[in-house]
Amino acid sequence: MKVAVVGATGMVGEVMLKVLAERNFPVTELIPVASEKSVGKEIEFKGKKYKVVGLQTAVDMKADIALFSAGGQTSLDWAPKFAEAGTTVIDNSSAWRMDPTKKLVVPEINAATLTKEDKIIANPNCSTIQMVMVLAPLHKKYNIKRVIVSTYQSITGTGVKAVQQLENEYAGIQGDMAYKYQIHRNAIPQCDVFEDNGYTKEEMKLVRETRKIIGDDNINVTATAIRIPVVGGHSEAVNVEFSNDFDINEVRNILHHTDGVTVQDNTDTYTYPMPLYAQGKDDVFVGRIRRDESQPNSLNMWIVSDNLRKGAATNTIQIAEYLVANNLV
Repeated sequence: MKVAVVGATGMVGEVMLKVLAERNFPVTELIPVASEKSVGKEIEFKGKKYKVVGLQTAVDMKADIALFSAGGQTSLDWAPKFAEAGTTVIDNSSAWRMDPTKKLVVPEINAATLTKEDKIIANPNCSTIQMVMVLAPLHKKYNIKRVIVSTYQSITGTGVKAVQQLENEYAGIQGDMAYKYQIHRNAIPQCDVFEDNGYTKEEMKLVRETRKIIGDDNINVTATAIRIPVVGGHSEAVNVEFSNDFDINEVRNILHHTDGVTVQDNTDTYTYPMPLYAQGKDDVFVGRIRRDESQPNSLNMWIVSDNLRKGAATNTIQIAEYLVANNLV
């Protein structure tokens, strides 16, 4: 199994390499790929050193699978070239997510839709993945009408520059700014750029991607995305209105039996999800599960996950695992 990691020297790329090793993905040859300025650098994987190559070299090496995390434009330009060479691309950018000809996959929810013909597969946005992991099993049982979500997102979602900004601000050092404002001791109500409707791209991803993954355009979603000075993962306050009423203990039971979801929900012991505990883990954590007493058939939840793992690298590799297990590559 020849595997290319495109964007191998970036924050998500590094986590991808770590997760590939941890999960013993059957890599017989690793092809680390990055921009021209990183070509020739060495990276280590499972005790062996590999030289970083450029994109065209990687295409010519005809990998079985290419895991992309190198930005939208790189994906638009290069994913088709890899696919033409016979490589199956799993792309972590927003480039292909809403393309009607491409599958948008969270393996626990819709991996069964994948076929050998799918040569470019889209990995959803990090904040969407953790939310739909919890929503999908509840939708099957109670039918979701509307979702209101506020996200409290880790600076790691922006990348290395944002982490450096926060560290500089902690230390009182003037440096490069990833954001328009300081992030230390602050909350910035903007993730990504604004669209014409006044919502950010991140907020609209939650709307559009949720419908596509769950496969129901009738689900109404509205979102507010906030950047906070946290490293360990994204948190979400989610309010869901169902068509049908529910029993709160049954909700907990459904989520308890959902693969990849861990319920942390005991107010007596102050047990609830936090990014501090989610960091470095692959599960999506859910707690503060309670009925919305202001209207019928409605539920409040708090959902937390490591955005670099299940929100990005782990989900990508789980897609690759499914492809291998089902002889689709």
